[in-house]
Amino acid sequence: MSFWGQLGFQDSNSFLSSELTFFHDHAMFILVMISVLVGYLMVCLLKSNLSGRFLLEAQGLEAVWTCVPAVILLVLAVPSIRLLYLLDEVNNPVVSMKAVGHQWYWSYEYSDVASGIGFDSYMIGVPDLSEGDYRLLEVDNRCVLPYGVDNRVLVSSADVIHAWALPSVGVKSDAVPGRVNQLSLSFSGPGISYGQCSEICGVNHSFMPIVLESVSSEVFSLWVS
Repeated sequence: MSFWGQLGFQDSNSFLSSELTFFHDHAMFILVMISVLVGYLMVCLLKSNLSGRFLLEAQGLEAVWTCVPAVILLVLAVPSIRLLYLLDEVNNPVVSMKAVGHQWYWSYEYSDVASGIGFDSYMIGVPDLSEGDYRLLEVDNRCVLPYGVDNRVLVSSADVIHAWALPSVGVKSDAVPGRVNQLSLSFSGPGISYGQCSEICGVNHSFMPIVLESVSSEVFSLWVS
């Protein structure tokens, strides 16, 4: 989760989140290099006494400033399109979980497990928090998924549009009434991921957090049993 004064991204807990962070660093490196080059050229032009008022054409220079931006856009587009397809890819999930948004809480269903677990997840109020808990982020029932395997999350809504988002996992999906969107989750290790509804859904929009705990397959089997 993020803290006060944090300037960077949250620590990644999934392959997709790590790839998104790498792409951000890749794009920022290119943008910084372009900004430095443009700034250097501007300073050189301001300090130069040379003039090109009678220069009519420079086809070589025009070709350069046409081809170089095209190559830069290509270098940015290829990893971006790859990530776009990775975010939409859902392979053969081991576990499927359904997340349904309500005003103003989340309900979760594990229909493909033997016991058919289903429960509601409400935010814990400030007076009920324990020492070390995070205000406005803790819930009474955490959803649980195993790490090291492919998981699928089906996102929908029972009333208005919500959004199920976990920044440290790199996923976000709208919860639309009458429609089911799916996400692919593959955690890199155990941990707790915090998120919140990312679509303004009413007066208590800020009070329906998401807490997902990634555990080993053995612990998950014991939990569902």
